[in-house]
Amino acid sequence: MQKIKVSDEVVVIAGKDKGKTGKVQRLNSKKSTVLVEGINLAKKALKPSQENPAGGFAEMEKPIHLSNIAIVSPKTKKATRVKFEEKDGKTVRVAVACGSVLK
Repeated sequence: MQKIKVSDEVVVIAGKDKGKTGKVQRLNSKKSTVLVEGINLAKKALKPSQENPAGGFAEMEKPIHLSNIAIVSPKTKKATRVKFEEKDGKTVRVAVACGSVLK
């Protein structure tokens, strides 16, 4: 079981986007990176093509390392760590700051 999953609400705790929040779109466990909606935007040069004859620049999201993000607590809306607990015979993720179960 992983501490961070796709569609979790996370906050950036280090880097140029520190303090911003967003949802996890993609998770790469081999490289320990995540793609977060609206975070770590970079400009990419586009060649002229049939759809875009002028070419130009497009903003796209780049992956950010797992160590630079934290889960947002559902109750306090602040960054929190995650622990695992047994509830009703199942292992669930629990926010350390408020003790609430993460979905």
